[in-house]
Amino acid sequence: MNKLVMNEYEEGIIELKLNRPLKYNAVDLEMMDELKASLNSLYKRNDIKAMVITGEGEKAFCSGGDVEAFHHLKTKDEAYHMLSKMGELLYQIMTFPIPTFAFMNGIALGGGCEIATACDFRIAKQGISLGFIQGSLAITTGWGGSTMLHEKLAYDKAMTMLLSARTMLAEEAHSLGFIQKIVSDTNARIEAYQFIHESLVDHPNVLRAYKSVKVNQWINTQLHVRMMSEINRCAELWEMEDHLSAATLFLNRKK
Repeated sequence: MNKLVMNEYEEGIIELKLNRPLKYNAVDLEMMDELKASLNSLYKRNDIKAMVITGEGEKAFCSGGDVEAFHHLKTKDEAYHMLSKMGELLYQIMTFPIPTFAFMNGIALGGGCEIATACDFRIAKQGISLGFIQGSLAITTGWGGSTMLHEKLAYDKAMTMLLSARTMLAEEAHSLGFIQKIVSDTNARIEAYQFIHESLVDHPNVLRAYKSVKVNQWINTQLHVRMMSEINRCAELWEMEDHLSAATLFLNRKK
């Protein structure tokens, strides 16, 4: 079974669905590979207007990296290899030439919030929980999420979401400016795509031209270098005993 499903929701709007519902759509290396292939194929198309990332099922958008799958990574170098692999993909989403939307149809934790941050717009189902919980595992955002968040929010708003490592409801995240649109629980998908449709003109070249203004700015301010520096710092924390012990406790609680 594919861990990422790509389909064309309507003409010009492509949906990428994270497809590990029994794992709350947590990201593993195979999902990364499938995401990379999908992004590369879409990058070549000039006819699309938007890309939407969402999660399979009703419970989760994405619960972040698969802690169980990555628990065997102990050293800085081992961690950096995995973290930078996903960081490269989020940089590709961040600088994608067309508008991107995260439809957060369920919980979004840790790396799930980093994926959402990489998108231009975030739509959330009312009442869902989300949070940059990495700090509770004695690490920082590992895929470049902090760097991207500071590009999207004012400093104090970004730090409010990062420093406490707590979860919050979509409504609070909306008040901080992280969420652009909240949709109802009963009609979430229809309302989300209505918002997307109403946000876009029908001319892909116009959409690309507007997006390129910001992408060029990010390139000029070395966004990629800054994200990789953040990822390197997370890798340093990864091999410390605080993180290894916290990850072990987390896994034991789940059993």
